[in-house]
Amino acid sequence: MEQILFKHNRPDRTVTFDEFCSAGGFSALRTALADMSPAEVQQATIDSGLRGRGGAGFPTGKKWSFVPRDLPGPRYLICNCDEMEPGTYKDRVLLEKNPYLLIEGMALASYALGVEHAFIFIRRGYELAAENLRHGIAQAQQAGLLGNSILNSGFSLKLELHLSAGRYICGEETALMNALEGIRANPRAKPPFPAIKGLWGQPTVVNNVETLANLPAIISNGPAWWKAQAATSEAAGTKLFCISGHVRVPECFELPLGMTLGEIIDGPCGGMRAGSTFKACIPGGASTPYFTQEHWPVPMDFDPVAKAGSRLGTGGIIVFDQSTCMVAATLNLTRFYARESCGWCTPCREGLPFVQHILERIEAGQGKTGDIDILREHVKLLNYAFCALAPGAMGPVDGLLRHFEYELQEHIRLGRCPLAA
Repeated sequence: MEQILFKHNRPDRTVTFDEFCSAGGFSALRTALADMSPAEVQQATIDSGLRGRGGAGFPTGKKWSFVPRDLPGPRYLICNCDEMEPGTYKDRVLLEKNPYLLIEGMALASYALGVEHAFIFIRRGYELAAENLRHGIAQAQQAGLLGNSILNSGFSLKLELHLSAGRYICGEETALMNALEGIRANPRAKPPFPAIKGLWGQPTVVNNVETLANLPAIISNGPAWWKAQAATSEAAGTKLFCISGHVRVPECFELPLGMTLGEIIDGPCGGMRAGSTFKACIPGGASTPYFTQEHWPVPMDFDPVAKAGSRLGTGGIIVFDQSTCMVAATLNLTRFYARESCGWCTPCREGLPFVQHILERIEAGQGKTGDIDILREHVKLLNYAFCALAPGAMGPVDGLLRHFEYELQEHIRLGRCPLAA
């Protein structure tokens, strides 16, 4: 397949500004400003079928269409690079190798939306990525590709980098906007949605790094070409899959969207590590229900994964072999989410620590027969939280109950992990 997001990558360093430009970098922005209206850029994005790569998978062009054009005052674009979900590291890899693709993508999106002030909200620990972006923004400004009247087009864009305060909840788009405004990072009630009333009360679009980085290829090559890079006719484009766990090659790969789970593990991942056999995986980041061997034929695309009972999410695949205690793995993830709750609503603030307590009790050999029913009840109850953090946290618990209830039962019956010697 043809690499789109990793096209400019160098094996051991960040691509330079001159290398990026000499290989066609910023040509999409030049084309858009010279030959396309903002509405045409937006329509090309709609026609491409690009869906958000940050987890929700909402159609990008449709999201843009919700922004009203007749409201007074500015509108904003925010790039969400607050990548804190365990097993997800694709945006870091992308920015450490090539920050210019995102900068160009943000300029294209801003042009389409009529935005003159955009922000990159980045995880505090991504020091190299942040430094690359600072350097890249300065170079783009010096070359006349950011700032006032870009390429003498009359379109102006100020692009700012903002370091996150360092909490997982900051990745939720409305909590992110609160953090950017300098107030407590709690999620906001919706409606109104950010496209109507977002940052500082103005229309705002929040897109993920990978989502925005696809725009230059869509504009340069056309939406039909970009869409056809997928593995199936139902999918669109490529996807960054970040693989970790018990495989031979744990790495971030750019692959055609729609490849099956088995093709990914046996292909670029090189199969399971020596002495390991596949038991389960998290298919789309730590907030998604487990897949098992029976799911190997599932195309890794938004709708097929959802139909199979999980979510594609961020594309973060964490692979577990036969030695993994799924109760312990689920407990580990639940601890993360219980710690990262902002405490804004009762289901999340009280429910996640309680689920953690139940799993800890089972793992400590003190489980009770009713614990499984309590867990199953909380998978339903935590769907009533204020934002998606608690329902997402219940993804692995839901997968544990659907695919590994026998392991839970044995854990409780034996008073220890059934895999223990």
